[in-house]
Amino acid sequence: MDNESVRAKLKDNPKLKKLIDWVIMNQVETRPRWFVRLLAPLYQHRGKHAVIHHSVRMDTPPYRKFSIGNYSVVESFACINNAVGDVEIGDYTRIGLHNTIIGPVKIGSHVNLAQGITVTALNHNFSDAGKRIDEQGVRTNPVTIEDDVWIGTNAVILPGITIGTHSVIAAGAVVTKDVPPHSLVAGVPAKVIKQI
Repeated sequence: MDNESVRAKLKDNPKLKKLIDWVIMNQVETRPRWFVRLLAPLYQHRGKHAVIHHSVRMDTPPYRKFSIGNYSVVESFACINNAVGDVEIGDYTRIGLHNTIIGPVKIGSHVNLAQGITVTALNHNFSDAGKRIDEQGVRTNPVTIEDDVWIGTNAVILPGITIGTHSVIAAGAVVTKDVPPHSLVAGVPAKVIKQI
């Protein structure tokens, strides 16, 4: 039975899904419980010579996919979270210091993320004024960063964005729209400055 079949069965049985979620995830810290994190090497896919520094917060429960390709690195104090969607990182890619990646996110090969970057496919629902925001749940919209991309320090990549191959995102940019291949974008919100 594959993961999608299991997810479909759990969707049909909300009580069982809630129980399994409670067993796997700490409901206060919203991260996998300590004994689940101990088993992470058994369910994460790590490519040849991939490095994830010890200080990285790996919020990667086993019911979602996490993979990192050959010779890729996740630097110190980053946070990788696949609790609401898969996180896939290609080969020869560097996730910089203090980066936050919240799935579903697919990052290609030969991608360089500088320091302090947020890449998130997650957004909180808030449209019902009669309910607290934390009662309204979340929604996701996948983010794709194609091959050969450089993202500068403190940039923010918002849900639903695709960044085309061989593009550069300037430091501090807030990317709210898709970035065509071979583009340099900058600003808040980010705009295409030139083709490269």
